[in-house]
Amino acid sequence: MTASKHNTTDHPGQHPAFAWDGDTLVLYILGKPGDKQDAIGKIHGNQLRVSVTAAPRSGKATDHMVRFLAKQFGVTPNDIEVVSGRMNVNKKLRIKAPRQLPSVIPARETP
Repeated sequence: MTASKHNTTDHPGQHPAFAWDGDTLVLYILGKPGDKQDAIGKIHGNQLRVSVTAAPRSGKATDHMVRFLAKQFGVTPNDIEVVSGRMNVNKKLRIKAPRQLPSVIPARETP
């Protein structure tokens, strides 16, 4: 099964690191705040590792991550919704109509 055909309801309690919901990309992230540089890492299990330089204080690392990811996906920060995990390293994000994809995420297949 290709990543673009995964559905987060296929296996209760399990999901891929990313999935498409129409033109919205759903990402499950393992954040690493307070790192040396902002970077998108590899997929580890069912999460995409994302490191940011911001310290984990009052959601500031998440805000910084959203701004960083917006640049990486070619969208504005307003196009990224933090669904869950704002104050946690485990996050679920929805990115509306990304214009570009980092190399760790393959291009979406068209039907």
